[in-house]
Order: sequence, then structure tokens, then C-alpha cells
Amino acid sequence: MHKIWLIIKREYLTRVRKKTFIISTLLFPLLYLLLIFGMGYIAKESVQNLKVAVIDSSGFFSADRLNRLNEADKSSTLTLITQHPEKVIADHKQEGFDGYIVIPSINWKTGSDSLFFKSNKSYGSSSTVTVEAKLNHIWDEIKNDSLQIDDSKQAILSASHIGLQSKNIKDDKANVKTAEGIGYICGILIYLILLIYGSQVMMGVMEEKTNRIAEVIVSSVKPFQMMLGKILGIGMVALTQFFLWIAFVFIIYNIGKFSGSGGMANQIVGGMQNMFASVDVPLILFCFGFYFLAGFFFYSSLYGAIGSAVNEDMREAQSLSFPITMLVIISIALMSSAIANPTSPVAVWASIIPFSSPIVMMARIPFGVPNTVPWWQLGLSMALLILGFIITVWFAGKIYRTGILMYGKKPSWKEMLRWAFRKN
Repeated sequence: MHKIWLIIKREYLTRVRKKTFIISTLLFPLLYLLLIFGMGYIAKESVQNLKVAVIDSSGFFSADRLNRLNEADKSSTLTLITQHPEKVIADHKQEGFDGYIVIPSINWKTGSDSLFFKSNKSYGSSSTVTVEAKLNHIWDEIKNDSLQIDDSKQAILSASHIGLQSKNIKDDKANVKTAEGIGYICGILIYLILLIYGSQVMMGVMEEKTNRIAEVIVSSVKPFQMMLGKILGIGMVALTQFFLWIAFVFIIYNIGKFSGSGGMANQIVGGMQNMFASVDVPLILFCFGFYFLAGFFFYSSLYGAIGSAVNEDMREAQSLSFPITMLVIISIALMSSAIANPTSPVAVWASIIPFSSPIVMMARIPFGVPNTVPWWQLGLSMALLILGFIITVWFAGKIYRTGILMYGKKPSWKEMLRWAFRKN
């Protein structure tokens, strides 16, 4: 145990003291916020307001309707062409328009699905959707006038709808939309952790093999101890970084809660309070911590085995680690299915099998325990993941024992399996 602790201490301190750890810990939350708000800003700014000429042959689209709608919504401008439409068709750019729409002689009862926005260049749907919305708005007005539906009747028709939401009768606090959101967030976080920190284990082992440090270590430490200490040490680094990010979110949450400034900050805080009120927060945090660590231990041991088998060639490492990476990617696909139907057989078995349980089970838990996820499924999933972690560490340690001392030879999975089941 003392040797394992020394390895854990070495792996943890050498990584935490690096400038890259400090910089990434501080910058990741800021970059994440910038990414969210930046993408929203870019999406908003990328929408182009179009000037569209409307050539009407139906007689329904009057200039008054178009002008009134243009004043209410500045997103795009529709202009009715009553004189010399052939000039617009011949060269709409010369006439000051981005494109034109020809409305044929249509019946107000049937409308038309064959209208085209014609232009000398292509525009994205984010730009043309506003034009389509305006045309549909005008067409609704035309149908209402033809059917003699006044504003009061139109208000009743607009307000009359039936909304259906799923509600768990055994858990009055359960909120499906919140559960879906938390499930996606937890699953994506664990997915990123498995890939990022799992590859760090692989790179760390490769570095030790290249520097010949492992030859000294492996002579005095059992392969199981060596692999376990390395995985636990890097796992503690990941856990430290994650807790710092959680502390960052908690600080922002409390600043917004007690600032009393109102506005967007209070809206976000209010939304977070409502979200936390509809789920079992302590259980979700406990399960997230468990699956975060156990899933990392499970996959990082496999990545570590690959790192010990390859030399300095990164393409060789990527080739051997591809099957493991595919297992993580498949888990994300299964997570989407589990969120859509958390009680389906696919969701249940994927949340129990160790290869996919860290991601899929965390997508199911927010829907409720024990109503949606029975205690036996949760317990069996945890037990199998712990067992799988022990087996993969043993498996990786056996490969590590042989692979760390081999140079200049390109291994295969078949050869690595032979190393793992060698008796000596």
C-alpha cells in the first residue's frame, strides 16, 4: 500500500504543479462561458435581413399588409411590386433587392407549397425563415378575412391548444424536461472526462517508457500496484480540477443570488433553484462522483495498457486506442436513446454493462430513483463497474509488465491479450 501511495503522490503532484493545469483550470470555465454567449451572438449576427420583392398574381397580397408587417417586424423587408415586375425578374440586384418571390394565382382555401425565393446567390435558412414567417402571417390574415373571423375569434383560436407533459404520479417533484437536461449534462461531462483524462494516462505511460523511467520503477513495484497508483493519481488530478470548476459555478450562483441586481443573473439563479427543487440533488451528486471516478478508472486502465505497449508513434497509439474510444462514443449514442426512453430494455442493459454504464446510468438517474431506476439496477450497475475496474486494472497491469520493456516492435491486440494471460 505504501508503494501505491508513493506512485499516487508522484502522479498527482507532478501534474498539479504544472502551469498547464493551473491555466486550464482557470481558463476552461471562462472559455466555456465565452463559447456559449459567443455562439449565441455569432448566430444572431449571422442572420441577414433581406430585401425581397413580391410579385403578386393572386391579388391577396396588398401593399398595406406588407408595409404594416414590415413596421412591426424589422427582420426582413417585403415590397410589393406593382409596376414593371419584369425589371425585377431580369435584374433584381440592380433594382435594389436581394431576391424576389412570384406568387401565382392561387385559391385562398388551398394556398401554395411551391413558392420560391429566387436570387442570384444562395441564402441560409436562418435568413429566409423570417421571410417565410411573414408570408405565412399575411396568408393567415387573408384566410381570416375570407372566413370573416374577427380579432376576438382569432385570439380564441390562437389561445386554444392542448399541452401534454409527462408527470410521475409517484414523485410529484419529478420534472421530465429538467431530468433530460441534467441527464445530457452529466453524460457529456463524463464522456469528456473519459476521453481527456484517459488519454492523459496513455500519454503519461508512453512518456515514462520513452524516458526509461518505467524500467527502474517496474523492477521494484508489481504491475498491478504501478497501474493502480498511476490511475488513482491522475484520477485525483481530474477530481481536483472538476471540484474547482464546481466551486466556480457555486460562487457565481451565490453572487447572482445575493447581489440583488435583478436582470439576467436573477433569472438564471431562479431557473437553477427551480431545477434543483425538482430533482434529488444529493443522490445525483453522489452517483455522478461514483460514475465519474469508476468510469475513469475503468477506461484509463485500458488506455494505460495501450500506452505501455506502443513506442513514440502517436499514430500507432491512436490506432490501438480506437476500439476503446469507439466504446465511449457508442455510450453517447446509447445515452440519447436512454434519455428518450429511460425504461426501455436498451437503456436498462446499457446502464448496467460496465462499458456504457458510467454515461448511460447518469442519464437515467435524474428521472427518479427508485421509480424509474430501481435500486437493484443501480446497485448491480455499481457492483459490475467496480468488478470491471478491478479486472481491467489487472489486465492492464499484465500488459504493462511486458509492454513497458519492449521497444522497436509494433504490437497488436492479439499479442497484448497473450501478454495479459501469460502465467509468469
